[in-house]
Amino acid sequence: MSSGRLRVMLGAAPGVGKTFAMLEEGRRLRELGRDVVVGVVETHGRAATAALLDGLEVVPRRAEVHRGVRLEEMDVDALLARAPDLALVDELAHTNAPGSRHEKRWEDVDELLAAGIDVITTVNVQHIASLNDVVTRITGVPQRETIPDHVLRRADRIELVDLAPEALRDRLGEGLVYPPERVDAALSNYFRLGNLTALRELALSWLADEVDSALRAYRHEHGIRATWEARERVVVALTGGPEGDTLLRRAARIAARAGGGELFAVHVTSPDGLSQGDPGVLAAQRALVESLGGSFHQVVSDRIPTALIEFARGVEATQLVIGVSRRGRIEALLGGTGIGQSVIRLSGDIDVHIVSHAEAGRSRLPKLGGALSLRRRVLGLALTAVGLPLLTWPLATFRSDESLAADVLAYQLLVVVVALVGGILPAVISAVGAGLLLDFFFTNPLGEVVIAEPLHLVAILIFVVVALLVSIVVDQAARRAVAAARSGAEAEIVAAIAGGVLRGEDALGTLVGRLREAFGLSSVQLREGDAVLQSSDGEGSSGQVESVVPVGEGATLVMRGRALDPSDRRILGVFTAQLAGALERRRLAAEAETMRPVAAADRLRSALLAAVGHDVRRPLAAARAAVSALRATDVPLDAVDRNELLATADESLASLGSLFTDLLDVTRIEAGALGIALRPVNLDAVVVGALDELGLGPGRVDLRLATVPPVLADGPLLQRAVVNLLANALRFSPSDRPPVITTSELARRVQLRIIDAGPGIAPERRDDVFVPFQRIGDTDNSSGLGLGLALSKGFIEGMGGELTAEDTPGGGLTMVIELPVIEEGESSA
Repeated sequence: MSSGRLRVMLGAAPGVGKTFAMLEEGRRLRELGRDVVVGVVETHGRAATAALLDGLEVVPRRAEVHRGVRLEEMDVDALLARAPDLALVDELAHTNAPGSRHEKRWEDVDELLAAGIDVITTVNVQHIASLNDVVTRITGVPQRETIPDHVLRRADRIELVDLAPEALRDRLGEGLVYPPERVDAALSNYFRLGNLTALRELALSWLADEVDSALRAYRHEHGIRATWEARERVVVALTGGPEGDTLLRRAARIAARAGGGELFAVHVTSPDGLSQGDPGVLAAQRALVESLGGSFHQVVSDRIPTALIEFARGVEATQLVIGVSRRGRIEALLGGTGIGQSVIRLSGDIDVHIVSHAEAGRSRLPKLGGALSLRRRVLGLALTAVGLPLLTWPLATFRSDESLAADVLAYQLLVVVVALVGGILPAVISAVGAGLLLDFFFTNPLGEVVIAEPLHLVAILIFVVVALLVSIVVDQAARRAVAAARSGAEAEIVAAIAGGVLRGEDALGTLVGRLREAFGLSSVQLREGDAVLQSSDGEGSSGQVESVVPVGEGATLVMRGRALDPSDRRILGVFTAQLAGALERRRLAAEAETMRPVAAADRLRSALLAAVGHDVRRPLAAARAAVSALRATDVPLDAVDRNELLATADESLASLGSLFTDLLDVTRIEAGALGIALRPVNLDAVVVGALDELGLGPGRVDLRLATVPPVLADGPLLQRAVVNLLANALRFSPSDRPPVITTSELARRVQLRIIDAGPGIAPERRDDVFVPFQRIGDTDNSSGLGLGLALSKGFIEGMGGELTAEDTPGGGLTMVIELPVIEEGESSA
């Protein structure tokens, strides 16, 4: 008997529609003539899911009694006896009741499969064993029911039932997933938008890995070696230099844009085991690539381009990221083919990205000394020593009376070549040597160096003149090339300085570091008096010279290393001017920073005066009017009138007292001098106290308070915060939908949510509601100074908690107070 086929509906979270999709598929297959039965389905009270059971045969469950509680489980024996073509089994990771034949439902499914019964089942990503710890870190909720990865991997078919996090939260808010009393707690805990987004990405990534494994197995079985770009794999080459961070982040962005691409970092080490990179930098880059979700690899080879391409093909990479060479343009022209060009030539169907970075072209300034290098002069002398005998031998062998002109031109060509390669000295030596050889081997009397004819002397002089002229041209061209290279390097340095400052880099650090690199110095320090403002150190050497250059007013630049040439002074002047400007900007920024609190205080004072101008005048005027009427003798007042006037005065003065209390508290919060006494506080008592303070009856607020542990807070200040938030919710809630107060606990934090169904606040304006003297959406100036939410936030944050604003599903605003639970042994602070 052949085994049954397993089909899994995988979801990122409860409520995405796994059971719904399973039942729909079962109904479709039944209509196609398959024998379909329902082994077990959990509807969780969802009417739409229960409706899909109509018309499907449901095998009755088996009852188990455990400690007096009746538990129902899937009846495996009944299913085996029924022997359908297909069984629908919900919640594959479920743990069976004690006393069942198997501990886990997936073991029941294994028995059905072994009997030749096909199974369609459901599972959420949080139940996959290998992802259990990741899900716990994301949600803060440990998962006790798990399923081994190998159970899912051997499934014949895995389908992802996907739903956008926002859509799932909307379904929760509409009561389509959980009953209304559980919606607020679910939205504020497990079903947060960030949690759902992370779980969705986790499900997609796990399924993509499984698909990728299947694809690799298929290619291996069929001997396919060509790269299939089914999934982007990005390899980044690291040299161990500081540019590696830039390359890694660029490669990570490329992989992310590809939608779940993989990132590999590789460093090529020489065969002798000595890395060309800085070990400390490589260690930091290893940590960076791992934090970006990639992996770090090291290979050994003395052929870097070949090693990179072989590694990329080994991991089936589709893209390779390398950095621009650190060599300058002139060095690149003289240095031959670089690693980048070699990699491109070998890459084949792998895309190669050459990424620019701050280290690109950071070569030292070329010196304006000798035009031709010693190497070229030596090469010219060697060419003379080897070329003259080699040329003389065939010319002397085939000498004739008619070949003299050709012999002279051949020697002339050699002299020109030597002049082009080695310059003046090798050219003159070559010209004199060629003249003597012509006289010895090709003019009469042969075998003697005798200048018998004046024309022979003229010929030798012409040889020397030609050599001198050509070598002078070569020397001047070389000088111009060096000057051009230096000018180009100076331009690159100036551009790099300006670019670094414009990009917001540390101007002083950038300038000092660039200066040391440009002139090849061992160290550079920028000092102001005895204080070192910035320094850059390189490799030291003997015979160092210390140079001191003034920078602006009061600062100096101390440079250690080689003596600077006069030609270096121009670019040094650019550096000192930039440093002086950076120091001035730094001074002005420091002065502006010292003035920032003064400006903030001025803005606060202006807002305070503008608000107090109206809000103090109104109760003060009412109190004065009431007192003046009581003191008047010309108007008779009875007892009722007097009581009303006294009540008006009392209410106005109480309003003034509350207003000034709020102002003092705002001042204390701004100054960081708010006195807070942290003690264990029961949230139920805080909520009841807030309701009493506002005079609210049972029908004015919908209370959904769960049993939560005490929090560490300042009770009176917490109650004032709740009063402010609840009063705000009452002001905007419709008359038929009172505010809701809920409490819940997650990951040793307790949340108190005050929910209204009012107009809400646009996301871009939510931070503004916590700014003093703001009345967003409130046109009633009688409601106060707009300090309530600012005070509440200050109170909550002073207790070590958080106050945030969220959307209410269906419309409105939810204010969330989050406070820490009291740890064992903690009582007050």
